Amino acid sequence: MLDWYFWLPLLVLSTSLVASGFIFWINENRSQLRSGINLTAAVLKIALVVIILLGVMGGEVYETRFALLADIDFVLRADALGVMFAGLSSVLWLFTTIYAIGYLEGTPNRRRFFGFFGLCVASTLGIAFAGNLFTFLIFYELLTLSTYPLVVHRGTAKALRAGKIYLIYTLGGGLVLLMGVLWLYGLAGDLSFYGRNHLDALAVTQPAALKWIFFLLIAGLSVKAAMVPFHGWLPQAMVAPAPVSALLHAVAVVKAGAFGIVRVVYDVYGITLTWELGLLLPLGIAAAVTIIYGSIRALMQEDIKKRLAFSTISQVSYIALGISLFGPAGTIGGLVHLLHQGLMKVTLFFCAGNYAETLGVHKIKDLDGAGRRMPGTSLAFTIGALGMIGVPPVAGFISKWYLGIGAVAASNYWVLGVLVASSLLNAAYFLPVLYRIWFRPQEQPWPHERVLGRWDTSLWLLVPALVTAALSLLAGVFAASGFSPLTWVELITSREYLP
Repeated sequence: MLDWYFWLPLLVLSTSLVASGFIFWINENRSQLRSGINLTAAVLKIALVVIILLGVMGGEVYETRFALLADIDFVLRADALGVMFAGLSSVLWLFTTIYAIGYLEGTPNRRRFFGFFGLCVASTLGIAFAGNLFTFLIFYELLTLSTYPLVVHRGTAKALRAGKIYLIYTLGGGLVLLMGVLWLYGLAGDLSFYGRNHLDALAVTQPAALKWIFFLLIAGLSVKAAMVPFHGWLPQAMVAPAPVSALLHAVAVVKAGAFGIVRVVYDVYGITLTWELGLLLPLGIAAAVTIIYGSIRALMQEDIKKRLAFSTISQVSYIALGISLFGPAGTIGGLVHLLHQGLMKVTLFFCAGNYAETLGVHKIKDLDGAGRRMPGTSLAFTIGALGMIGVPPVAGFISKWYLGIGAVAASNYWVLGVLVASSLLNAAYFLPVLYRIWFRPQEQPWPHERVLGRWDTSLWLLVPALVTAALSLLAGVFAASGFSPLTWVELITSREYLP
């Protein structure tokens, strides 16, 4: 008899793995077949994740486990937190795939691109469902290797240099993470991500060791999470095509780092022990520094994608800031921002790619009048930008509201200052862009305008941007409904604070 509780997590990963295998195998010129495989796999993955989500809501346990080494198991386990990340990755993979099909039409090496694209998503789902530190580490490093070919896809000297920087940072971070994992394994054995009080006894006998291990784990994860001072690879990686930028910022790499930090705090150390060891305050300060620094650097950028890159550096650290507040409201704000920021940021990168592909625009100064030429793309960009600022009712407002409540509940009033300063800086680097798009007249011709269909641009490029923008808005408007990201995050938080 087929044991779905054993096989389902593995099947979720297999959808993109099998798709990648077929894509690497078929001829480069079979674009329709390749697109069909991609889209079928993406839809199937969403369906499987929804089945798991409904089961987890009902208390079911989905776990794939087998012995890998003498005393270490390979474990895939679907818990509420993992399903949240898997759901985000699966939904955004579908829209990013649709976008990439249109964006890369007629370009060379699409077989290689979509093959590694699928491997990247499989690695991300492996991170989401990893049931212990060892399994997490395997997929975390596979993510680095599968995204490198995407960063260097164009093959230019600039792309190869960005890829080299990316590898130096991420492999270096992976080495630091490995050191922390091995040290912790030597003290406590193979730690799962479920169950509680793993390290309470060690906290009594070896608190200093646990603190150093925590800093190693967080430092290793902070590279992919692009926290200061480990953020330098992310702006450089913007030479990659727009679908890759969207993947890095909203679906896979940056989110994997932030998700890993959440796992360490809640599922390795436990939130209470992390607080008792005095580790939450340093994490919160590091997040606050990154938030302000990223916002200031974003304000200084004239290139659209680089401004969005520094915005990501700032915005992703809201997740770490929220969990550092030691309370349900802060946790809700941080975790729901992992979902909300993904929706808003993928929208912004889709729009940046549309401006580049249709008008040849890469600089903010060239966006004058773009709203009249590309109203759909510009509307989507506006929703994403207002959400990043925290303007209601877009989803970003919900994140910042709960972070503010969490700061007050934890008596960390300095966090309110960080949130206010960040929001003002967000407004300072996004509102002038919106002004140019909607209110400045076009005074010079676009660098190279292309007519791609009767709409703003090709529907392959326009529809994903409009849909993710709509989801960003709906996630805020219907935040109190039973099917919103906020509701799911409240479920996760209740399980952390009300065991």
